Amino acid sequence: MLETYTPEVTKAYITSRLESVHIILRDGLEDPLEDTGLVQQQLDQLSTIGRCEYEKTCALLVQLFDQSAQSYQELLQSASASPMDLAVQEGRLTWLVYIIGAVIGGRVSFASTDEQDAMDGELVCRVLQLMNLTDSRLAQAGNEKLELAMLSFFEQFRKIYIGDQVQKSSKLYRRLSEVLGLNDETMVLSVFIGKIITNLKYWGRCEPITSKTLQLLNDLSIGYPFLGRLVKLSAVQFMLNNHTSEHFSFLGINNQSNLTDMRCRTTFYTALGRLLMVDLGEDEDQYEQFMLPLTAAFEAVAQMFSTNSFNEQEAKRTLVGLVRDLRGIAFAFNAKSSFMMLFEWIYPSYMPILQRAIELWYHDPACTTPVLKLMAELVHNRSQRLQFDVSSPNGILLFRETSKMITTYGNRILTLGEVPKDQVYALKLKGISICFSMLKAALSGSYVNFGVFRLYGDDALDNALQTFIKLLLSIPHSDLLDYPKLSQSYYSLLEVLTQDHMNFIASLEPHVIMYILSSISEGLTALGKSLNSLNSWGWGCRWGEIGG
Repeated sequence: MLETYTPEVTKAYITSRLESVHIILRDGLEDPLEDTGLVQQQLDQLSTIGRCEYEKTCALLVQLFDQSAQSYQELLQSASASPMDLAVQEGRLTWLVYIIGAVIGGRVSFASTDEQDAMDGELVCRVLQLMNLTDSRLAQAGNEKLELAMLSFFEQFRKIYIGDQVQKSSKLYRRLSEVLGLNDETMVLSVFIGKIITNLKYWGRCEPITSKTLQLLNDLSIGYPFLGRLVKLSAVQFMLNNHTSEHFSFLGINNQSNLTDMRCRTTFYTALGRLLMVDLGEDEDQYEQFMLPLTAAFEAVAQMFSTNSFNEQEAKRTLVGLVRDLRGIAFAFNAKSSFMMLFEWIYPSYMPILQRAIELWYHDPACTTPVLKLMAELVHNRSQRLQFDVSSPNGILLFRETSKMITTYGNRILTLGEVPKDQVYALKLKGISICFSMLKAALSGSYVNFGVFRLYGDDALDNALQTFIKLLLSIPHSDLLDYPKLSQSYYSLLEVLTQDHMNFIASLEPHVIMYILSSISEGLTALGKSLNSLNSWGWGCRWGEIGG
């Protein structure tokens, strides 16, 4: 009886959502659209159910969408339209856009036919026409929930119909060409990028929309064969040449805002970095041009630090935004040539500024966490991008900076004294965990000959290792196991130390050795802890070396 009842279940769900909109607004009830997680859970189920007897689902959605869209247009053109009637139609359209995105995403679960692709085309055309209408009104007014639904729709559409997995002769593309003049995938991509730029222009102060918009941009920039076509779009070139707060308001500085509201900047610059790399090669002029806004930001912070009195809040926001941007670029630059341009740009000119920030604001994790994460990214030898020439001192110089930052942060964070239990991770342990990850990446990156430090009497390696021990001894065993990220970074670092720095481990005081052995023992016996780094065979062999 599935074929009989599934369309009825689909119809009941869709119509009940639409009918609920007026009641919720009239009675001031809690709106389920506020809980995007719950909505997504329901849509994940509907995506499969709705594709069963898809002709009926599609016909129902077309009918309901056309009714709501027509009513909405009439209300917009009417001088006497009430805000309540507008809100009802916007709420109905929000549900319909979410549902259309879900059923298109459900295509992945079924062997799709040309007819079903044509039906998808009917639905996609309607959503894109609605988007054109709502975008044209953004200067006057916009609906946040409807915009989030649009982004959910775009994400599903991208997964199914953008890329190699779909035939370009698909009837969906034929329908888009007939109705909207979008003749191929490149033109559809231009719609995506246009929407992304529009959202960043008008919704820059709305974190949920900005975050999801940038995630869409990031997803588009990941490894698709059509990345070259994406870069040729004038809108993408606009982004690469104009990534400033003048054009993208979320990059602007607002002294009243929280410092943690800038996390999405890393996503933005990761995507831009990938797009820049397509044609960058070893073109230093193009790279310098791209980096101009970031160069200006670094110079501004340096200027502030050089004076005795400066606006601390402004300096913090400029620096935190800057290091989040740089971390995105560093993450994207996986090729040796592009990463070396970044390295030579930041070292030695701007490293002292990062060190100074750690000295000044070590007690403020909103500042130190982004700086430490940037440093951890810079020392990560991803895709062998840090393969310096055999005669180059760059590996040693980079490790010196790493050691200096770990030592500076470590010695200062230990002066905090007693920290309340509910704040200990945020204020102290998170930064320590990043330092452990940073040291592990530097020790295991294979770009530093550590014998050089002892040979020339350089204490950079010894300082970093001694700071690690001081930080470790300040952490109770229970905390090591209670915080998964701290556990992971600690045991991963310990693994590297026991592989390559056994002399250091063997030279430690007995109470330190006992602390480390106890942490391993407790880690191995802890129930329900995901401590994959503790491979009992590997540990048994390495710790056997001490006894041997």
